[in-house]
Amino acid sequence: MADVFTVLAKDHQEVKNMLAELEKGPTRATGISEDQLALRKKMTQELIIEESKHEALEEMYFWPAVRKHLPAGNTLADEATGQEQQAKQVLADLDKLDASDAKFEQLLAKFTIAARQHIEFEETLVWPALRAALTAETAAELGAKIADGKSSAPTRPHPHTPPTPGALKTAGPVAAATDKVRDTITGRGTD
Repeated sequence: MADVFTVLAKDHQEVKNMLAELEKGPTRATGISEDQLALRKKMTQELIIEESKHEALEEMYFWPAVRKHLPAGNTLADEATGQEQQAKQVLADLDKLDASDAKFEQLLAKFTIAARQHIEFEETLVWPALRAALTAETAAELGAKIADGKSSAPTRPHPHTPPTPGALKTAGPVAAATDKVRDTITGRGTD
């Protein structure tokens, strides 16, 4: 099984790829057909789904490990989960908008900047210290928990759920089940 850094790096690369694809456009401002608007919304929904799973699992497993294993862990985790809470609110607002709404592109741009900054924060400030602090076995266990959790993680942002492992382990399964029912009914996240 891949270690936590490999699992998270794969997620980060997928998000960066999605953001780059969305940045290519076309957008409402550059002229876009109805079919292209629908595709843009669908691509954004995929981003929201993947990002929602990723952040929920980090908050359940990764940030508690940072708190436990690093002397500055609480400070780093507090900063990161604060960034994540703000991003979840932006994604929740974005998810409600149609791609033809002018605010859609503003929120997508805001999220794109924040996501890249957050990834940079994690990869340059947190990962090196945690990599040095964890045993290979612990890093692999964390990676397995995050990878295995993808199938049962929430698919929508829940900015009002506290980013604590206890709250997420209690509310997460209910939120994930509700998200999956809503996704099935609306066709969200399907090809």
